[in-house]
Amino acid sequence: MLPILPVILSGGSGTRLWPLSREAYPKQFLPLVGDATMLQATWNRVAAIAGKAPIIVANQEHRFMAAEQLRECSVTPQALILEPIGRNTAPAIAIAALQALASGEDALLLVLPSDHVVRDDAAFHTAVGQAAIAADAGKLVTFGIVPTAPETGYGYIKAQAGAGVRGVDRFVEKPDLATAEHYVASGEYYWNSGMFLFKASRYLQELEALQPAILAACRIALEKASRDSDFIRLDADAFAASPSDSIDYAVMEKTADAAVVPLDAGWNDVGSWSALWEVSDKDANGNAWHGDVIALDCNNSYAYGNRLIAMVGLDDVVVVETDDAVFVGHKDRVQDVKEIVGRIKRDGRSEAAAHRKVYRPWGAYDSIDNGARFQVKRITVKPGATLSLQMHHHRAEHWIVVSGTAEVTRGEDVILLTENQSTYIPLGVTHRLKNPGKLPLELIEVQSGSYLGEDDIVRFEDQYGRAPA
Repeated sequence: MLPILPVILSGGSGTRLWPLSREAYPKQFLPLVGDATMLQATWNRVAAIAGKAPIIVANQEHRFMAAEQLRECSVTPQALILEPIGRNTAPAIAIAALQALASGEDALLLVLPSDHVVRDDAAFHTAVGQAAIAADAGKLVTFGIVPTAPETGYGYIKAQAGAGVRGVDRFVEKPDLATAEHYVASGEYYWNSGMFLFKASRYLQELEALQPAILAACRIALEKASRDSDFIRLDADAFAASPSDSIDYAVMEKTADAAVVPLDAGWNDVGSWSALWEVSDKDANGNAWHGDVIALDCNNSYAYGNRLIAMVGLDDVVVVETDDAVFVGHKDRVQDVKEIVGRIKRDGRSEAAAHRKVYRPWGAYDSIDNGARFQVKRITVKPGATLSLQMHHHRAEHWIVVSGTAEVTRGEDVILLTENQSTYIPLGVTHRLKNPGKLPLELIEVQSGSYLGEDDIVRFEDQYGRAPA
């Protein structure tokens, strides 16, 4: 049998878990259930059955987070492919399949979203083993979740009679409640999980027959891709030319070789705060939380935050706190958070896109205060990391070292600063910050000037590929 090659799709930038999940830091990079992030948990789930290192398909804006989180899992992907623009799952999987075949060997692609929960790893492994036999024989296999309720937020798969791997009668759209109740009562329908297993070559054969424009665009995008550091950057124009389509619409609903394996393994796509409540451990009153929470006379409620959250007399309520936003809503209405995010975007506010603390490949910065013509940031630089050689047209900066050692390039000078020492970077002066030590560097940066936006950075050199060529 061909080896199993996990393909982990990490291109999403969902906002259904706002304010915790943001465009710049979506849910797959968050530790929502347990200590591992959802991306890390996805790899941990399949590591024992993987015959090859994974292929990761990610949004180019998330590349360093994906690479760092996988490094923390002690796994080196055989490819970390960066999408310049989202084109849905059919093109993303096509790129992964093409990359897999480029190694000269076919493989069984186990396609997994990076932001789902599976509670029972053993049951999942058993289902993958069943699916692998059918996939090795040329079937395109999906995993149908045994429904626990008449959910209207999922698509459904009607399976043919039998046991184990079954043929597919049809895929159906998200139903209304009465239809969903009928589906569940019949025992013939499963939730569509968005997980798949098939040969790389078979997927490409079906895609070429059913959606040749997608495959043609993906071939060009990969052929013209640039490779730097650990990343494969798809050609932007070629990939944008691909039709945007899901694997369900493009292939699975049309192929004659679709098959489904029932899966009862505690699956949840964590598509809302109420869904996260469902998969979380609860107290005797049905409350679940993450962080420092005191709940008095509360029932079936959920809280998530980094500071003390006190709740009194709440039933079926969600409370989520971050550094720059608080969300409170009834569990039955949490899907409406999308409307909140839409309003934030229309108002031109930043809270939809990024947190107050922003992660960079060299570390992170936290905007702890700001006002007219000034901004204060707490900056953390990882050991050995270096920021770009840069300058600003509209602001000057004061740097005060809190802990660690800073190597500062300021014009023609290079100086070392340690705890309680500081320096001044005048407007228009070329500068660079480096941590030459073995401990994290922490400093306070005070910016002052007429414009303090992040786009007032002119980069001359950058080890992370962000400076103009």
